[in-house]
Amino acid sequence: MPTTPHVDVVILGAGIAGLAAARKLAEAGLSVVLLEARSRIGGRIFTTRGSATDLPVELGAEFVHGRPPELLDLIHEAGLTLFERRGEFLCYENGKLGDCGFFDEAFRVLDILPASPDMTFAEFLAREQLPEHVAERARGYVEGFNAADAAIIGTAALLKQQLAEEAIEGDRSFRIVEGYDRLAAYLIDRFVAAGGLVHLNTSATAIQWKPGEVRVETDNSNMPEIRASRTIIALPLGVLHAGAVPIEPAPPNAFAAIRKLAMGPATRITLVFRERFWETSAPNLNFLFAQERTPPAWWTAAPNLSPALTGWIAGPRALRAPTGTTLKDEALSTLATIFQRTDLESLLLTFHTHDWQADPFSLGAYSYAPKGALRASDELAIPIENTLYFAGEHTDTTGHWGTVHAALRSGLRAAAQILP
Repeated sequence: MPTTPHVDVVILGAGIAGLAAARKLAEAGLSVVLLEARSRIGGRIFTTRGSATDLPVELGAEFVHGRPPELLDLIHEAGLTLFERRGEFLCYENGKLGDCGFFDEAFRVLDILPASPDMTFAEFLAREQLPEHVAERARGYVEGFNAADAAIIGTAALLKQQLAEEAIEGDRSFRIVEGYDRLAAYLIDRFVAAGGLVHLNTSATAIQWKPGEVRVETDNSNMPEIRASRTIIALPLGVLHAGAVPIEPAPPNAFAAIRKLAMGPATRITLVFRERFWETSAPNLNFLFAQERTPPAWWTAAPNLSPALTGWIAGPRALRAPTGTTLKDEALSTLATIFQRTDLESLLLTFHTHDWQADPFSLGAYSYAPKGALRASDELAIPIENTLYFAGEHTDTTGHWGTVHAALRSGLRAAAQILP
């Protein structure tokens, strides 16, 4: 028979934000139900195994960016292992592979971002009248790193992000040896151990609320609705943009903030080879940038000895990028040209790819703040009648949009707002 649970808190979305909030609330003694539309937890953490490399392949979040204390503490608590990524940054330009001046020029441009007025990055580049090749490199970096359109992303947000990254050594990056999904698994284990309930393959279809009371309708025939005193909405920004879960009555300030923010598109592909063939030309390769080719950005797992290369396409280019086997063929062609190889097809063992904007449960990779939207995340982080709470990387107030530690911080913040 269908049931209608009555709990203290219902949480929508079992990404890191939802998981962190769920665990904290359950361990504080509240009754909590966590709903997840996917058949797995983790959200935009998406780890796959079973390839020819001992290091798991990440199809979503991959790096620990810098040294964010909350995330590092959780990784340590979960007993997971980090290694720092190292190696050279190389560029392929004008038919040649060599040292990369790309970042020096791009970062010099970012160093002169104005505190005000807020403008789009494209407007800023036009105002500065930079040499065309410098402007294009800076544009390529901003669009690739932020999955953003330079004609939309705001300079005020970019400046806030730069300062936030400097505070946590954001020029360093790390990976979890066991796979990022082990962090999500740890959180769900702690949540369940504290008495929490999780329902996978269960989409919320509508939210009706009044102060102190929430009714969430679902597509689960065994549990068509859940009643709670409060709800945390930890759904990706793309899903909120699509209106996939109507909220009645609509909270006007929150909806206005959601509309101000943008969801960036990204597609990625990891190619696993029999050997690390690139070491002949680039023995210490970390990142490779080839703006003339597709994908335009690549990285290895160095210093880990995984025989895998990951290609990344983000921002406006991702909307025009091929997918599936067509992307695989294009990626192999790019690598064959860069490294002057004719045998890559025979060296390829497997490939793994994910188009995040085509994923119905994310509808994009991660968020960014357009011109005029610097305060939108702060507005979303304000509880509504002590009943509705928003979480997710798009609600982070510290300038770390698009990161796992932003999602983690937002989930902990939402839980703290609920607890006395």
